[in-house]
Amino acid sequence: MKLTLLPTGTFKLDGGAMFGIVPKRMWNKANPADENNLCTWAVRCLLIETGYRKILVDTSIGDKQDAKWRSFFEPIGPVSPLPSLAEHGISPEEITDVFLTHLHFDHCGGGVILDKNGKLVPTFPNAVYWSNEPQWATAMNPNEKEKASFLKENFVPLKEAGRIQFIDVQRDMLEWLPGIQVHFTHGHTDAMMSLHITTPQGHFVYCADAMPSSFHLNMPWVMAYDIRPLVTLEEKAWLLENAVANDWRLIFEHDPTAACATLLRSENGRVVVREKFVDTLPT
Repeated sequence: MKLTLLPTGTFKLDGGAMFGIVPKRMWNKANPADENNLCTWAVRCLLIETGYRKILVDTSIGDKQDAKWRSFFEPIGPVSPLPSLAEHGISPEEITDVFLTHLHFDHCGGGVILDKNGKLVPTFPNAVYWSNEPQWATAMNPNEKEKASFLKENFVPLKEAGRIQFIDVQRDMLEWLPGIQVHFTHGHTDAMMSLHITTPQGHFVYCADAMPSSFHLNMPWVMAYDIRPLVTLEEKAWLLENAVANDWRLIFEHDPTAACATLLRSENGRVVVREKFVDTLPT
């Protein structure tokens, strides 16, 4: 099994939204905001090559949105996994599976593109796109808190093209493929799916928004975007405890500098970064 990080540029989100109740004078030291209170965040997809399969995990923002929409988030860079895949010699047609952790625009937007006729079509024409029924139902009929995050042009064309399949949501982790388990969490959004990947190099967790950055290791640092923040706290405590105890490597989808990290518990009892990996995964 081979894991490859796929950087897809950066975008901006409000600092208060990303750090919740934490005072700006604290979080601004970690990720300084600009004059509009916007902080810069990375978007990282992941390529898993196992057997005959080439699995793309999340698809970034995509570039089909208009200039007005883009002005809200100021994306910089490709905001699509296609250039990074091309650097590794992989074409869109070679992707067999697209695993969508959830359907917020910054995680699934690059999975649909405009073709030469202006029609929205799957970016990866031969791939099965994986989601789950509770997440799909929420995305199709979003609550007021998440409405701006679910853009139907990012996922309805996948259903129309017959490319979507659903994973059964379970309480415990699900063995999806050999060496790849799905962990369902419900604090950020309904039935978000993190991936646990066991390789000879160690156990990796693609956290998605269960742990969007290394800054969010601090327990009270919970996003205002989360629909159930107290559930997020429980899920975060479980993740951190197991990451320390079992030497899990956490992959951060949105951290502006740390792509991956191993953790330890400090003398004062806090979980902190032991080793940070900027552009690559530990071997």
